[in-house]
Amino acid sequence: MSLMEKRMDSLGGIAMFVQVADSGSFSATGRLLGLSSSAVGKSVARMEARLGARLFQRSTRHLALTAEGEKFLQRCKRILAEVEAAERELGESGGAPSGRLRISLPRYSGLFEPAIAAFMQAYPAIELDLDFSDAMVNIVSDGFDAAVRTGELADSGLMRRKLCTFRRLLVASPAYLARHGLPADGAALLRHQRLHYRFPATGRLEQWPLMDESAQAAPGMVCNSVEMRVFLAVQGQGIAYLPAFAVQRELAAGQLVSLLDAHTQAVTAFWLLWPASRHLPPRLRVFIDFLVEQLHEHAFGGLP
Repeated sequence: MSLMEKRMDSLGGIAMFVQVADSGSFSATGRLLGLSSSAVGKSVARMEARLGARLFQRSTRHLALTAEGEKFLQRCKRILAEVEAAERELGESGGAPSGRLRISLPRYSGLFEPAIAAFMQAYPAIELDLDFSDAMVNIVSDGFDAAVRTGELADSGLMRRKLCTFRRLLVASPAYLARHGLPADGAALLRHQRLHYRFPATGRLEQWPLMDESAQAAPGMVCNSVEMRVFLAVQGQGIAYLPAFAVQRELAAGQLVSLLDAHTQAVTAFWLLWPASRHLPPRLRVFIDFLVEQLHEHAFGGLP
C-alpha cells in the first residue's frame, strides 16, 4: 500500500471513529455505512492498536469514550471539518461563492445591519453565522472565519483591513440639560448623573474625557449595553458617552444634543481581522471586500 493510500485509509478510519463516537454503537455505525458490526469494531481496534491507546470503554450494552478518546475525537472532528471546507472551496472555484461563514462582531449590531442585509441579498448561497459579543474571541481556536474589533490592535499575525472610524460623544437630552444645566468642564461633569459603560472582559469602566479614572468610580448608573444607555439618555436620566453611530438618529431628531465637543475629538477605528492564509476561501474574500466597500471611509461623528 502506498503512502497516499495509507493516508486515505487513515482518513476513512477517522470518519468511522467519529461516527461510532456520535452514535455510541458499532451496529448503528455499520447500518449507516453498509458494514457489519464486526467490521466496524475491527476497524476501531486497528486504530487503537496503531495509536497505542484505548479510545472506547466497551460493555455489553454501551460504548463510552475514554479520556484519550475524547481528546482524539475533538482533533478528528477538526480534521474532517477542514477536509469538508477544502472540498467546498474547490467546488466554489468554478461558480458563485457558497458555504458557511462564522463572524464575530461587537455586541452593538446597528452599525452593521444594512451591510449584512445587503451582503445576504448579494450572496444568497453564503450562510452567515454571526456572533455578537464584546468578548475578545480567539479567531483561530474559537473557530471564527473573521472578527470585527475596535481600537489599537496587537501584532497578532492576523490579516486586517480598516472598515471605518468613529468618535464617542458626550450626549444628554434637552430636558435633562434644562433641569441640571450644561456642564462646562470635567469638574462640572462630576456633579451630573452619568450613564457609564463597563467592559465585560476587564470589569473596568470606560474612560470619559476630562475625567481621570479615580473620578470614574463616583456614583452613577453602570451597564454594558449601548442600547440601554441611549434609551436612558433620551429619557433624561443623565449624560452618556456613546459612539456617534449609535446616536445619529437621536441627534438628528433633537432627542439628544452633544456636549463638550472640543474634548471628544479622539478617533477609534473598526477593523476586520482574519487568519493569514495562502488560499483565502472565496466566500471569505467576497465578505471582506463587501464589508470594506460598504463601510470604508465612513467617519461617524463628523471626522475626516
